[in-house]
Amino acid sequence: MSQTQPATYQPGFQPEPNTNNFETESGSAGAFQSAEEKADEARRIRRLQLMVNMVMQVIQQDRSMPVEQASEMVADARRAALAMFPDKALAFDLIFWPRLQRMMRERYRMQ
Repeated sequence: MSQTQPATYQPGFQPEPNTNNFETESGSAGAFQSAEEKADEARRIRRLQLMVNMVMQVIQQDRSMPVEQASEMVADARRAALAMFPDKALAFDLIFWPRLQRMMRERYRMQ
């Protein structure tokens, strides 16, 4: 029997560690965080989730809100998220941005 490499194998290819998420701010050093640091990060993650949910609820429920004001709220939410997690723009764009875009399309019937 001969052993063959899977079709996706590329010699010398080393995938980069995934550090673009809100779960571990310090990447691979996450295992070395103290309990206090982990609790602080969990609080910031929860605060971010609540903030995004509140922005979505306000935009969905206020029928008199113009699209410009709603867009400004979404942009402010992104700025606040990046202030809490400065190096996690990609994570925000992958996790929250699609939800916010979908909500804006549905609420204002945008294309």
